Amino acid sequence: MGAGNHSQALAEKPATRSQNEVNRKLKYASLAVLVIQNASLILSIRYVRTLPGDRFFTTSAVVMAEVLKVLTCVIIILLEKRLNVKETSLFLVDAVLVQYKDTLKMAVPSLIYTLQNNLQYIAISNLPAATFQVTYQLKILTTALFSVLMLRKTLTRVQWVSLLLLFMGVAIVQVQQEGNKEASVSDASNQNYVVGLVAVVISCLSSGFAGVYFEKILKGSSASVWVRNVQLGIFGTSLGMLGLWWNDGAAVAEHGFLFGYTNMVWCVIFNQAFGGLLVAVVVKYADNILKGFATSFSIIVSTVMSIYLFAFHVDLLFTAGAGLVIGAVYMYSLPKAPGGGSGSSSSPPSTSSSSTAASTKGGDELEAFLPKCAGKQKGS
Repeated sequence: MGAGNHSQALAEKPATRSQNEVNRKLKYASLAVLVIQNASLILSIRYVRTLPGDRFFTTSAVVMAEVLKVLTCVIIILLEKRLNVKETSLFLVDAVLVQYKDTLKMAVPSLIYTLQNNLQYIAISNLPAATFQVTYQLKILTTALFSVLMLRKTLTRVQWVSLLLLFMGVAIVQVQQEGNKEASVSDASNQNYVVGLVAVVISCLSSGFAGVYFEKILKGSSASVWVRNVQLGIFGTSLGMLGLWWNDGAAVAEHGFLFGYTNMVWCVIFNQAFGGLLVAVVVKYADNILKGFATSFSIIVSTVMSIYLFAFHVDLLFTAGAGLVIGAVYMYSLPKAPGGGSGSSSSPPSTSSSSTAASTKGGDELEAFLPKCAGKQKGS
């Protein structure tokens, strides 16, 4: 009997080792995806918004991204239902229309996310990509504060210190940019630094509030991440169309919805639509430390690429400010010490889109599309 158990244990060791190796590779792949998505979206938006020629309507790009997101989630739900169109249709009608009270809960976060997506275009159009990337990390501060106020979450001393360092780092970068602003006016006469700064600050505030509000209303909900994105997308498309009509209605009527769209613009839209959904999937295999490291590394990537693409000037002040932000992001993502008390919760998520906010739910639904982790072994 003992010999049998010993041989069984020996047989299980290679399998466990193999699963751990797969899990390790998935973590590194998740890191790469998070870094690429974080950096490429900002750099690509900045690139297409600074190109000469006809400019596309950012309001139409926001609407198009929402439409693509909804269609993608519907296709995923269809795959989950084994391509049964009737069952999928009945399921969506029940989830969206019959349970209309549950759907209406998505109206507020969807409104905020639509506003946030439009503000991101405004901010990146008026700020250097690296400056935006650093300043946008203020969403961690706003999310933490809203979590404390609305969800009664507690933060560790390390997290409070990291938030202070984060604020200091962003402030230093703004001082550096203020000093360089006059020199850059001649090179960017169509850009307004103040408008960009106000847009990114409001975007950070809306991101923090929407993420915490979303987490609050999802407590006790059993809806999948894909259903939530369909609900958010329906409101997002409607509100986005309203914003398009209000801001660019006459121009769109004259030039067309797809005016100024190039291959690069389509790449930005696809990145915005599918990037968030992709992050929602890979976050399953990325812990807080990995996500914090990815955010920090994406700031470095954005800065380096901005030097080559946009002739961005990095001086000692920017380096110091960005370094503080990178360190603060990493510190904030560190795990809490054991025995932190029942009042302590995991770090509040800083969300940048509806799909990444929705990634707090739907872990079971992702099992059908992703390999099993070592943590999902039988008997664990």
